[in-house]
This record gives sequence, C-alpha cells and structure tokens, in this order.
Amino acid sequence: MSPKTVHEFFEALPSRFRPDAAEGVSAVYQFDLSGEDGGQYQLHVAGRSCRVCGGVHAAPNVTLSMAGEDCVAILEGKLSGLSALLSGRLKIDGDMELAMRLAAFFPDLRPK
Repeated sequence: MSPKTVHEFFEALPSRFRPDAAEGVSAVYQFDLSGEDGGQYQLHVAGRSCRVCGGVHAAPNVTLSMAGEDCVAILEGKLSGLSALLSGRLKIDGDMELAMRLAAFFPDLRPK
C-alpha cells in the first residue's frame, strides 16, 4: 500500500533515501505544511543517513512552506518542486543550495 497522507509519506522517506547523494551533507530541513493535511516535520540529513520527526526545529538550515496537498503531490511525483516554487505554492527560506540538493536524496520522487 502506498502512502496517501503527508504523515505516511514522511514516515516512508528514510526507506527511499539515497545515502550516496548526501555525502558530506549535514542539514535540517523544516517542512511547514498548511491546510487539512498539514503539520510540521523535520528531515535530518547527516552521516549519509536521514531521519524524520515531527515538530518545529529551533534552527533549521532550510524551511519549506506549502500546503499539505501540494507536499503530497510533490512526494508522489505529480508536481515538480520547481513548478511549485515558481508558481508561489512553495516558499523556501534558508540555504537555497541545500534546498536544491533535496531532490537528489530521493530520486524516485521526481515528477513522472
């Protein structure tokens, strides 16, 4: 069964992580998701591994803000993160270079 909610997708992210793409990266990504399927999630990438936890990090390297439904669409590969950013549906604060590397950590989540 494939994940259908934001929470289920975030729980599944570590199993879809590509460690070789994270060589030398140590970062915290904060996801602030609005709407019915919203919430706050942290993605910690360090030592060629990742973990996800809920809540708000005090000092994330990157914060990504969007609607929960847009996050699901991106994670399902139905919406490009770049398209969401350019249309204003995704807002990024912090280290843009780290934000751009995020897609490489999860190559099977790219738009189809």
